[in-house]
Amino acid sequence: MKAKVIFKTSRSITLEIEEYGIFYAEKEYEIWLNGSFFQRSDRVIQTVYGLLPDTEYQIELKAEGRLLAVLTASTEYEFVTLNVRKFGAVGDGVHDDTMAIQAAISCCPKGGRVYVPEGRYLVTSLFLKSDLVLEIGKDAVLAGHADREKFGVLPGIIQSWDENSEYNLGSWEGNPLDTFTSMITGVNVSNVIITGEGILDGCATFEDWWEDDRAKIIAFRPRMVFLNRCSNIVLHGLTIQNSPSWNLHPYFSDNLRFLELTILNPWDSPNTDGMDPESVNGLEVAGVYFSLGDDCIAIKSGKYYMGHKYKVPSQNIFVRQCCMNNGHGAVTIGSEMAAGARHIRVENCLFNRTDRGLRIKTRRGRGKDAVVEDIRFENIKMDHVLTPFVLNSYYNCCDPDRHSDYVKCKSPLPVDNRTPSVKQMVFKNIEARNCHVAGAFIYGLPEMKVDYVEFDNVFITYDENPEPDEPAMMDDIELVAKMGLFINNVQKLKLKNVAVQGAEGQPFILENIDEIIREDE
Repeated sequence: MKAKVIFKTSRSITLEIEEYGIFYAEKEYEIWLNGSFFQRSDRVIQTVYGLLPDTEYQIELKAEGRLLAVLTASTEYEFVTLNVRKFGAVGDGVHDDTMAIQAAISCCPKGGRVYVPEGRYLVTSLFLKSDLVLEIGKDAVLAGHADREKFGVLPGIIQSWDENSEYNLGSWEGNPLDTFTSMITGVNVSNVIITGEGILDGCATFEDWWEDDRAKIIAFRPRMVFLNRCSNIVLHGLTIQNSPSWNLHPYFSDNLRFLELTILNPWDSPNTDGMDPESVNGLEVAGVYFSLGDDCIAIKSGKYYMGHKYKVPSQNIFVRQCCMNNGHGAVTIGSEMAAGARHIRVENCLFNRTDRGLRIKTRRGRGKDAVVEDIRFENIKMDHVLTPFVLNSYYNCCDPDRHSDYVKCKSPLPVDNRTPSVKQMVFKNIEARNCHVAGAFIYGLPEMKVDYVEFDNVFITYDENPEPDEPAMMDDIELVAKMGLFINNVQKLKLKNVAVQGAEGQPFILENIDEIIREDE
């Protein structure tokens, strides 16, 4: 077994064990530090907390008395710690601690750490600055307000004095609209670490933020963490829960790492996506646990205005060793993706009881820049996922013209500047057990077929008592159950060692495919 250090702070070291399970380790193991037992773990990615700055540690991993791996690592240097209690924070859950914590953040020098100790700290919005380490300690909770009047507003668009250029701050569902400031807000900052064993709790309920969830009341609902045009940001270790809307929203940002997080929202909470990278270049997501009321990861790049004007795709996104446990889609692309999404890898993950595994949402009108390409899923285990693979080129939600003849027409239409495209999708070494609706539902546009789809070593079974449902959100589609692989409007389809067991009717329903390659061992 191999182990490596994937992240360090002045007070913690994060390890990743290779080839020893998917999210959960094959066996519980022990972590020893400098010859002494420290803790047990059942996770492939595990952080050791409570360390000293600028100190070398020998780390041993053991299971059932057997030495599995040995490695040596040193924590980072730390200049000073600013404890928020010394800045006036009370932590009783009643007193508003926003100003005190913000003062500590504003005063923190490069190489310093802002520390939030045990307690419940009532806050509205905290604003990051560059070169900052913010640690939310064990048993520390940042608890959000429900009173809209206490929040600031990020304007969607501010025009320059001559109206020739603009400054965009707020964003809502792919459009530049006024939104409330988030619990953690970063605008144009870099080199920031937000870490710890603590909790970010939005405290949202159906009596406040989730009531009239689509309405703009002063502004649109806040995220838990909003990063606007930021770079080199790490979010690590925390539990994030009860968000008013999307949990994590990186926006026009680069070089991000989301590591070993726990993201929780009730199953019926509206639009509480786990993370929505929008026009992001370079994102690593590793060791994250999701249980939500909407998509776990939804990759976006803006609707018409932002996508067409700025043309910044979401790209170079790598997801591994994550557990998606409930949610609409495990990994979703779209539907706000007018600037496209490309070079996306999802490996060594568990998808449990999500509506879909991979979910691509697009439609006519998204535009010629709305190109989804180079998508690869590998070494995935799914259980009770209603439809494991979905590509819907007729998505009928969230737009005024969603039910128009132009959107829902199944006959070829002229290719023009409004036509999106999907290219190069590969699914390899995937088990999808206890499916309910369909093994796959891939429906490209007849005038712009998906250029390449590959299923390699894919095994699908069905639940004995399935719940019939729509395999995709599109017009003129019936409820189905235990349908096989439905694939329509594809240029080249490769099927290698694909087994579909228990489907009602044909296991493969292949329509309007120019070339089919079948390989079986």
